[in-house]
Amino acid sequence: MNNLLSKIRVTNTLFLIGTFIVTFTAVPLYIWHHGLSGFQIGLFFYFTVSTAMSITLGYHRLFSHLTFQASPIVKLYTLLFGAAAFEGSALAWSADHRRHHKFVDHDDDPYDISRGLFHAHIGWLLFRRSPDTPLTWVRDLQKDRLAWWQHNHYVKIAVLMSFGLPTLIGWLYGGPIVALGSFLIAGFARVVFVHHMTFCINSLCHWIGDRPYSSHCSARDSVLMAILTFGEGYHNFHHEFQHDYRNGVKPWQIDVTKWTIWLLNKCGLVRNLRTVPEEKIIKAQIVEQELQLEARVSAHPSAFSDSIKAMVDSARAQMNEAMLRWEELLIEYRAAAAGQTEISRREMAELRRNVKQAAGRFNRSLRDWKNAWSGIPARA
Repeated sequence: MNNLLSKIRVTNTLFLIGTFIVTFTAVPLYIWHHGLSGFQIGLFFYFTVSTAMSITLGYHRLFSHLTFQASPIVKLYTLLFGAAAFEGSALAWSADHRRHHKFVDHDDDPYDISRGLFHAHIGWLLFRRSPDTPLTWVRDLQKDRLAWWQHNHYVKIAVLMSFGLPTLIGWLYGGPIVALGSFLIAGFARVVFVHHMTFCINSLCHWIGDRPYSSHCSARDSVLMAILTFGEGYHNFHHEFQHDYRNGVKPWQIDVTKWTIWLLNKCGLVRNLRTVPEEKIIKAQIVEQELQLEARVSAHPSAFSDSIKAMVDSARAQMNEAMLRWEELLIEYRAAAAGQTEISRREMAELRRNVKQAAGRFNRSLRDWKNAWSGIPARA
Protein backbone atom coordinates (compact mmCIF):
# COMPACT_ATOMS: atom_id res chain seq x y z
CA MET A 1 0.00 0.00 0.00
CA ASN A 2 2.80 2.44 0.91
CA ASN A 3 4.53 1.63 -2.36
CA LEU A 4 1.33 2.42 -4.29
CA LEU A 5 0.79 5.69 -2.43
CA SER A 6 4.37 6.76 -3.16
CA LYS A 7 3.63 6.49 -6.88
CA ILE A 8 0.66 8.86 -6.76
CA ARG A 9 1.33 12.34 -8.11
CA VAL A 10 -0.53 14.03 -5.26
CA THR A 11 -0.69 17.58 -6.64
CA ASN A 12 -1.82 16.44 -10.09
CA THR A 13 -4.37 14.03 -8.65
CA LEU A 14 -5.93 16.58 -6.29
CA PHE A 15 -6.11 19.22 -9.02
CA LEU A 16 -7.53 16.95 -11.74
CA ILE A 17 -10.11 15.37 -9.44
CA GLY A 18 -10.93 18.67 -7.71
CA THR A 19 -11.58 20.62 -10.93
CA PHE A 20 -13.69 17.74 -12.23
CA ILE A 21 -15.84 17.66 -9.06
CA VAL A 22 -16.35 21.44 -9.07
CA THR A 23 -17.29 21.37 -12.77
CA PHE A 24 -19.98 18.75 -12.25
CA THR A 25 -21.38 20.09 -8.96
CA ALA A 26 -20.85 23.83 -8.47
CA VAL A 27 -21.20 24.77 -12.15
CA PRO A 28 -24.65 23.12 -12.59
CA LEU A 29 -25.80 24.67 -9.29
CA TYR A 30 -24.73 28.13 -10.43
CA ILE A 31 -26.53 27.71 -13.77
CA TRP A 32 -29.64 26.40 -11.94
CA HIS A 33 -29.81 29.47 -9.69
CA HIS A 34 -28.50 32.23 -11.99
CA GLY A 35 -28.88 30.91 -15.52
CA LEU A 36 -26.37 30.93 -18.35
CA SER A 37 -25.98 34.25 -20.17
CA GLY A 38 -24.51 34.98 -23.57
CA PHE A 39 -21.64 36.72 -21.78
CA GLN A 40 -20.75 33.54 -19.87
CA ILE A 41 -20.92 31.44 -23.04
CA GLY A 42 -18.75 33.94 -24.92
CA LEU A 43 -16.18 34.10 -22.12
CA PHE A 44 -16.04 30.30 -21.91
CA PHE A 45 -15.57 30.11 -25.69
CA TYR A 46 -12.82 32.76 -25.70
CA PHE A 47 -10.83 31.12 -22.91
CA THR A 48 -11.34 27.66 -24.39
CA VAL A 49 -10.06 28.67 -27.81
CA SER A 50 -7.19 30.74 -26.38
CA THR A 51 -5.94 28.05 -24.01
CA ALA A 52 -6.47 25.08 -26.34
CA MET A 53 -4.83 26.87 -29.29
CA SER A 54 -1.97 27.95 -27.06
CA ILE A 55 -1.34 24.23 -26.52
CA THR A 56 -1.80 23.03 -30.11
CA LEU A 57 -0.22 26.03 -31.85
CA GLY A 58 2.18 27.18 -29.14
CA TYR A 59 3.32 24.33 -26.90
CA HIS A 60 3.03 21.70 -29.63
CA ARG A 61 3.83 23.05 -33.09
CA LEU A 62 5.91 26.10 -32.10
CA PHE A 63 7.92 25.01 -29.06
CA SER A 64 8.00 21.20 -29.21
CA HIS A 65 8.57 20.80 -32.96
CA LEU A 66 9.84 24.22 -34.07
CA THR A 67 7.62 24.07 -37.17
CA PHE A 68 7.67 27.86 -37.52
CA GLN A 69 9.14 30.96 -35.92
CA ALA A 70 6.95 33.41 -34.03
CA SER A 71 7.06 37.05 -33.06
CA PRO A 72 7.37 37.91 -29.34
CA ILE A 73 3.67 38.83 -29.17
CA VAL A 74 2.58 35.38 -30.41
CA LYS A 75 5.04 33.67 -28.08
CA LEU A 76 3.87 35.70 -25.10
CA TYR A 77 0.18 35.09 -25.84
CA THR A 78 0.63 31.31 -26.16
CA LEU A 79 2.82 31.18 -23.05
CA LEU A 80 0.30 33.13 -20.95
CA PHE A 81 -2.77 31.21 -22.10
CA GLY A 82 -0.81 27.95 -22.35
CA ALA A 83 -0.13 28.29 -18.64
CA ALA A 84 -3.89 28.88 -18.15
CA ALA A 85 -4.49 25.41 -19.58
CA PHE A 86 -2.79 23.99 -16.45
CA GLU A 87 -0.72 21.44 -18.38
CA GLY A 88 2.68 22.53 -17.11
CA SER A 89 5.18 24.99 -18.48
CA ALA A 90 6.06 25.06 -22.18
CA LEU A 91 9.50 23.65 -21.35
CA ALA A 92 8.18 20.73 -19.29
CA TRP A 93 5.36 20.00 -21.78
CA SER A 94 7.76 20.04 -24.73
CA ALA A 95 10.26 17.81 -22.94
CA ASP A 96 7.57 15.16 -22.36
CA HIS A 97 6.35 15.48 -25.92
CA ARG A 98 9.76 15.14 -27.54
CA ARG A 99 10.37 12.07 -25.41
CA HIS A 100 7.00 10.71 -26.55
CA HIS A 101 8.01 11.04 -30.21
CA LYS A 102 11.40 9.41 -29.69
CA PHE A 103 10.03 6.43 -27.75
CA VAL A 104 6.43 6.22 -29.02
CA ASP A 105 4.69 2.97 -27.99
CA HIS A 106 7.62 1.90 -25.80
CA ASP A 107 8.32 1.97 -22.06
CA ASP A 108 10.11 5.32 -22.15
CA ASP A 109 7.11 6.98 -23.81
CA PRO A 110 5.48 9.04 -21.00
CA TYR A 111 1.98 8.36 -22.29
CA ASP A 112 2.54 4.99 -23.91
CA ILE A 113 -0.76 3.75 -25.39
CA SER A 114 0.38 0.12 -25.08
CA ARG A 115 -0.15 0.49 -21.32
CA GLY A 116 -3.83 1.10 -21.92
CA LEU A 117 -6.19 3.89 -22.91
CA PHE A 118 -6.56 5.13 -19.31
CA HIS A 119 -2.81 5.43 -18.83
CA ALA A 120 -2.34 7.35 -22.11
CA HIS A 121 -5.30 9.64 -21.41
CA ILE A 122 -4.78 10.60 -17.76
CA GLY A 123 -3.18 7.77 -15.79
CA TRP A 124 0.37 8.92 -16.55
CA LEU A 125 -0.48 12.23 -14.86
CA LEU A 126 -1.95 10.55 -11.78
CA PHE A 127 0.65 7.84 -11.19
CA ARG A 128 4.44 8.03 -11.44
CA ARG A 129 5.76 5.02 -13.37
CA SER A 130 9.15 6.50 -14.22
CA PRO A 131 11.26 9.57 -13.36
CA ASP A 132 10.03 12.92 -14.66
CA THR A 133 11.40 13.99 -18.03
CA PRO A 134 14.46 16.22 -17.47
CA LEU A 135 14.75 19.59 -19.20
CA THR A 136 17.83 18.35 -21.04
CA TRP A 137 15.31 17.39 -23.74
CA VAL A 138 14.71 21.10 -24.39
CA ARG A 139 18.14 22.71 -24.09
CA ASP A 140 17.35 24.79 -27.18
CA LEU A 141 14.15 26.16 -25.64
CA GLN A 142 15.92 27.11 -22.42
CA LYS A 143 17.67 29.82 -24.45
CA ASP A 144 14.29 31.45 -25.11
CA ARG A 145 13.91 34.16 -22.45
CA LEU A 146 10.10 34.21 -22.60
CA ALA A 147 9.82 30.42 -22.31
CA TRP A 148 12.28 30.37 -19.42
CA TRP A 149 10.42 33.20 -17.67
CA GLN A 150 7.15 31.29 -18.00
CA HIS A 151 8.76 28.14 -16.63
CA ASN A 152 10.13 29.92 -13.56
CA HIS A 153 6.81 31.64 -12.78
CA TYR A 154 4.45 29.01 -14.15
CA VAL A 155 2.17 28.50 -11.11
CA LYS A 156 1.56 32.22 -10.54
CA ILE A 157 0.86 32.82 -14.24
CA ALA A 158 -1.44 29.79 -14.44
CA VAL A 159 -3.56 30.81 -11.45
CA LEU A 160 -3.85 34.45 -12.52
CA MET A 161 -4.63 33.70 -16.18
CA SER A 162 -6.87 30.70 -15.62
CA PHE A 163 -8.95 31.88 -12.65
CA GLY A 164 -8.04 35.48 -11.84
CA LEU A 165 -8.52 36.97 -15.32
CA PRO A 166 -11.98 35.53 -16.10
CA THR A 167 -13.17 36.44 -12.58
CA LEU A 168 -11.95 40.02 -13.01
CA ILE A 169 -13.60 40.31 -16.43
CA GLY A 170 -16.86 38.98 -14.97
CA TRP A 171 -16.69 41.42 -12.05
CA LEU A 172 -16.12 44.39 -14.34
CA TYR A 173 -18.94 43.28 -16.61
CA GLY A 174 -21.65 42.48 -14.08
CA GLY A 175 -20.53 42.45 -10.45
CA PRO A 176 -19.97 39.63 -7.94
CA ILE A 177 -22.60 37.14 -9.23
CA VAL A 178 -21.29 37.32 -12.79
CA ALA A 179 -17.72 37.14 -11.43
CA LEU A 180 -18.58 33.91 -9.60
CA GLY A 181 -20.06 32.45 -12.78
CA SER A 182 -16.99 33.45 -14.78
CA PHE A 183 -14.76 31.88 -12.14
CA LEU A 184 -16.70 28.61 -12.37
CA ILE A 185 -17.54 28.43 -16.09
CA ALA A 186 -14.61 30.14 -17.87
CA GLY A 187 -12.31 28.91 -15.10
CA PHE A 188 -13.08 25.42 -13.78
CA ALA A 189 -15.34 24.06 -16.52
CA ARG A 190 -13.05 25.36 -19.24
CA VAL A 191 -9.96 23.84 -17.59
CA VAL A 192 -11.62 20.41 -17.49
CA PHE A 193 -12.85 20.69 -21.08
CA VAL A 194 -9.43 21.72 -22.44
CA HIS A 195 -7.68 19.07 -20.34
CA HIS A 196 -9.65 16.21 -21.83
CA MET A 197 -9.52 17.72 -25.30
CA THR A 198 -5.71 17.65 -25.04
CA PHE A 199 -5.63 14.26 -23.32
CA CYS A 200 -7.54 12.80 -26.28
CA ILE A 201 -4.50 13.53 -28.47
CA ASN A 202 -2.43 11.19 -26.29
CA SER A 203 -5.10 8.50 -26.04
CA LEU A 204 -7.82 8.42 -28.72
CA CYS A 205 -5.51 9.74 -31.46
CA HIS A 206 -3.47 6.57 -30.88
CA TRP A 207 -6.54 4.35 -30.87
CA ILE A 208 -9.17 5.58 -33.37
CA GLY A 209 -8.67 6.09 -37.10
CA ASP A 210 -6.48 5.07 -40.03
CA ARG A 211 -2.75 4.91 -40.65
CA PRO A 212 -2.25 6.09 -44.25
CA TYR A 213 1.36 7.24 -43.85
CA SER A 214 2.94 4.68 -41.55
CA SER A 215 1.92 1.66 -39.51
CA HIS A 216 5.17 1.67 -37.55
CA CYS A 217 3.49 3.35 -34.59
CA SER A 218 0.00 3.56 -33.12
CA ALA A 219 -0.73 7.19 -34.15
CA ARG A 220 -3.85 7.49 -36.30
CA ASP A 221 -5.66 9.97 -38.54
CA SER A 222 -9.27 10.67 -37.54
CA VAL A 223 -11.63 13.39 -38.77
CA LEU A 224 -13.59 13.17 -35.52
CA MET A 225 -10.46 13.65 -33.43
CA ALA A 226 -9.35 16.50 -35.70
CA ILE A 227 -12.61 18.33 -35.05
CA LEU A 228 -12.31 17.80 -31.28
CA THR A 229 -8.63 18.81 -31.10
CA PHE A 230 -8.33 21.77 -33.53
CA GLY A 231 -6.59 19.63 -36.16
CA GLU A 232 -4.35 17.45 -33.99
CA GLY A 233 -6.41 14.40 -34.96
CA TYR A 234 -4.39 13.86 -38.14
CA HIS A 235 -1.89 12.22 -35.86
CA ASN A 236 -0.50 9.56 -38.19
CA PHE A 237 0.72 12.26 -40.55
CA HIS A 238 2.15 14.21 -37.61
CA HIS A 239 4.17 11.29 -36.29
CA GLU A 240 5.58 10.58 -39.74
CA PHE A 241 6.33 14.26 -40.50
CA GLN A 242 6.58 15.92 -37.10
CA HIS A 243 8.37 19.06 -38.33
CA ASP A 244 5.60 20.08 -40.74
CA TYR A 245 3.46 22.92 -39.37
CA ARG A 246 0.41 21.18 -40.83
CA ASN A 247 -1.27 18.10 -39.40
CA GLY A 248 -4.17 18.08 -41.84
CA VAL A 249 -2.02 18.32 -44.94
CA LYS A 250 -4.80 17.90 -47.51
CA PRO A 251 -6.71 21.10 -48.45
CA TRP A 252 -10.03 19.62 -47.36
CA GLN A 253 -8.84 18.34 -43.98
CA ILE A 254 -10.02 20.18 -40.87
CA ASP A 255 -6.98 21.67 -39.14
CA VAL A 256 -7.92 24.88 -37.34
CA THR A 257 -4.40 25.21 -35.91
CA LYS A 258 -2.86 25.05 -39.39
CA TRP A 259 -5.27 27.69 -40.70
CA THR A 260 -4.45 29.94 -37.75
CA ILE A 261 -0.69 29.61 -38.30
CA TRP A 262 -1.18 30.37 -42.01
CA LEU A 263 -3.25 33.47 -41.17
CA LEU A 264 -0.68 34.68 -38.63
CA ASN A 265 1.96 34.24 -41.31
CA LYS A 266 -0.03 36.41 -43.71
CA CYS A 267 -0.25 39.05 -40.95
CA GLY A 268 3.52 38.96 -40.48
CA LEU A 269 3.33 37.55 -36.93
CA VAL A 270 4.94 34.18 -37.71
CA ARG A 271 7.43 33.16 -40.40
CA ASN A 272 9.48 30.31 -41.86
CA LEU A 273 6.64 27.79 -41.92
CA ARG A 274 8.17 24.35 -42.38
CA THR A 275 6.53 21.90 -44.77
CA VAL A 276 7.37 18.49 -46.18
CA PRO A 277 7.64 18.29 -50.00
CA GLU A 278 4.50 16.86 -51.58
CA GLU A 279 6.36 14.03 -53.31
CA LYS A 280 7.82 12.82 -49.99
CA ILE A 281 4.33 12.64 -48.49
CA ILE A 282 3.02 10.71 -51.49
CA LYS A 283 5.95 8.30 -51.32
CA ALA A 284 5.16 7.55 -47.69
CA GLN A 285 1.53 6.83 -48.62
CA ILE A 286 2.61 4.53 -51.46
CA VAL A 287 5.00 2.59 -49.21
CA GLU A 288 2.29 2.17 -46.58
CA GLN A 289 -0.30 1.12 -49.19
CA GLU A 290 2.16 -1.47 -50.53
CA LEU A 291 2.46 -2.92 -47.03
CA GLN A 292 -1.32 -3.04 -46.60
CA LEU A 293 -1.83 -4.57 -50.05
CA GLU A 294 0.82 -7.19 -49.42
CA ALA A 295 -0.99 -8.07 -46.21
CA ARG A 296 -4.14 -8.63 -48.28
CA VAL A 297 -2.18 -10.95 -50.57
CA SER A 298 -0.90 -12.88 -47.57
CA ALA A 299 -4.47 -13.26 -46.34
CA HIS A 300 -5.72 -14.41 -49.78
CA PRO A 301 -2.73 -15.94 -51.62
CA SER A 302 -4.94 -17.88 -54.04
CA ALA A 303 -6.48 -14.63 -55.33
CA PHE A 304 -3.08 -13.31 -56.44
CA SER A 305 -2.78 -15.02 -59.83
CA ASP A 306 0.15 -14.69 -62.22
CA SER A 307 -1.88 -12.35 -64.45
CA ILE A 308 -2.69 -10.02 -61.54
CA LYS A 309 0.94 -10.11 -60.43
CA ALA A 310 2.06 -9.13 -63.93
CA MET A 311 -0.45 -6.25 -63.99
CA VAL A 312 0.69 -5.02 -60.59
CA ASP A 313 4.40 -5.18 -61.51
CA SER A 314 3.78 -3.35 -64.79
CA ALA A 315 1.68 -0.66 -63.09
CA ARG A 316 4.28 -0.24 -60.35
CA ALA A 317 7.09 0.18 -62.88
CA GLN A 318 5.10 2.83 -64.80
CA MET A 319 4.23 4.62 -61.57
CA ASN A 320 7.87 4.69 -60.41
CA GLU A 321 9.01 5.99 -63.78
CA ALA A 322 6.35 8.74 -63.75
CA MET A 323 7.24 9.73 -60.19
CA LEU A 324 10.96 9.91 -61.01
CA ARG A 325 10.26 12.26 -63.94
CA TRP A 326 7.95 14.41 -61.81
CA GLU A 327 10.57 14.66 -59.05
CA GLU A 328 13.30 15.64 -61.53
CA LEU A 329 11.15 18.43 -62.94
CA LEU A 330 10.16 19.60 -59.45
CA ILE A 331 13.82 19.91 -58.44
CA GLU A 332 14.55 21.89 -61.60
CA TYR A 333 11.51 24.12 -61.10
CA ARG A 334 12.26 24.85 -57.41
CA ALA A 335 15.87 25.72 -58.23
CA ALA A 336 14.69 28.13 -60.95
CA ALA A 337 12.03 29.66 -58.67
CA ALA A 338 14.64 30.21 -55.94
CA GLY A 339 16.93 31.96 -58.42
CA GLN A 340 19.58 29.24 -58.25
CA THR A 341 19.57 28.86 -62.04
CA GLU A 342 19.27 31.47 -64.76
CA ILE A 343 16.10 31.00 -66.78
CA SER A 344 13.95 33.22 -68.97
CA ARG A 345 10.31 33.97 -68.31
CA ARG A 346 9.28 31.87 -71.32
CA GLU A 347 11.42 28.94 -70.16
CA MET A 348 9.97 29.25 -66.66
CA ALA A 349 6.43 29.08 -68.03
CA GLU A 350 7.33 26.02 -70.10
CA LEU A 351 8.95 24.36 -67.09
CA ARG A 352 5.81 25.04 -65.06
CA ARG A 353 3.70 23.36 -67.77
CA ASN A 354 6.03 20.37 -67.84
CA VAL A 355 5.75 19.97 -64.08
CA LYS A 356 1.95 20.07 -64.31
CA GLN A 357 1.92 17.49 -67.12
CA ALA A 358 4.33 15.22 -65.23
CA ALA A 359 2.14 15.47 -62.12
CA GLY A 360 -0.90 14.52 -64.20
CA ARG A 361 0.92 11.54 -65.68
CA PHE A 362 2.02 10.42 -62.23
CA ASN A 363 -1.52 10.70 -60.82
CA ARG A 364 -2.87 8.59 -63.70
CA SER A 365 -0.19 5.96 -63.17
CA LEU A 366 -0.94 5.98 -59.44
CA ARG A 367 -4.63 5.27 -60.18
CA ASP A 368 -3.62 2.46 -62.55
CA TRP A 369 -1.42 0.96 -59.84
CA LYS A 370 -4.28 1.03 -57.33
CA ASN A 371 -6.66 -0.47 -59.89
CA ALA A 372 -4.21 -3.29 -60.59
CA TRP A 373 -4.57 -4.35 -56.95
CA SER A 374 -8.37 -4.16 -57.02
CA GLY A 375 -8.74 -7.85 -57.80
CA ILE A 376 -7.35 -8.80 -54.37
CA PRO A 377 -10.06 -9.13 -51.68
CA ALA A 378 -9.86 -6.87 -48.64
CA ARG A 379 -8.02 -8.40 -45.71
CA ALA A 380 -10.29 -10.43 -43.48
